Amino acid sequence: MIINRRQFITSVGLTTLATQIPWLTAQSQTLATTIIKPPRLQVGDTIGLISPGGMVEVKDVEKAKQALMNLGLNIKTGVHILDRYGYLAGTDAHRAQDINTMFADPSVKAIIAMRGGWGCNRILPLLNYPLMRAHPKIILGYSDITSLLLAIYHRCRLITFHGPVATSTWNQFTISNLQKILFNAEAVTLENNDGKEGKLSIINLGTAKGKLMGGNLSVLTAMLGSSYLPTWKNTILFVEDIGEDIYRIDRMLTQLKNAGILNQINGFIFGQCTNCQLGEEPSLTLQQVLQDHIRPLKIPAWYGSMIGHIQDKFTLPIGLEVEIDAATGTIKLLDSPVS
Repeated sequence: MIINRRQFITSVGLTTLATQIPWLTAQSQTLATTIIKPPRLQVGDTIGLISPGGMVEVKDVEKAKQALMNLGLNIKTGVHILDRYGYLAGTDAHRAQDINTMFADPSVKAIIAMRGGWGCNRILPLLNYPLMRAHPKIILGYSDITSLLLAIYHRCRLITFHGPVATSTWNQFTISNLQKILFNAEAVTLENNDGKEGKLSIINLGTAKGKLMGGNLSVLTAMLGSSYLPTWKNTILFVEDIGEDIYRIDRMLTQLKNAGILNQINGFIFGQCTNCQLGEEPSLTLQQVLQDHIRPLKIPAWYGSMIGHIQDKFTLPIGLEVEIDAATGTIKLLDSPVS
């Protein structure tokens, strides 16, 4: 049998990787088709706290534990939650190990990331996706956690949740939304509050249905070209970001457009672009950028949903069918996201 150079390198590489990661086989990497809802939370359940991205300090963990205990939950921390490796919360192998361990632990009913930062993209190849599908549970976070949420949904067809991290501000708005969805299993309609963070800017009027998909715009665009992103056909895409000059938002939306994603979606929501500046050079406004990229799509779209690096946060189920209404800025869950 004659094998060319590329085939030889590929076969050797896959064999080596499979040796290092036992579950990485052709069978285990076959994508599931049936969507799974994780079990709902109950008072008294144990939550697993992990640091899959940026590093945290003891005071951060203690504060987060108290906030979650106030919800009637017990806490188990990852073995490597306080590790440090440069700007990361430990090595890639250790951060991935904590996630895999939490999914395998039958006493842990849900997993919450301590914070975002950077690092989740690095560990996607080290996660045990068949294990996660076999032991479904809630995983919650936002910002850099976008990588985990999208990859786990895509590989496992497990509903994941874009919402507060453990170090978020656990105020009444955030807690109420989370409890309705994760504890009460309600198919709620998410609607902005009346505060300054809840002001809407409509791009296109209309209603649309589709699977809710998205997260942090910077992280999402950094995942393009990988095997960890879901398909975008007939989805409702939501994005958010922080600390980006407007030209970078323009660049990232252009990347989504050129990758063929924007012309597949049924609706578009830009949550909050916190501290996004015009920069020192002449610039378009964020509104102009959104008009340029989104308005020609002729799909329901708006800016200003309670999503992102803000104190009042929605909890959004990734992979669940929803219906949006741009006139009111509402996101209606068409089913309960937990079992």
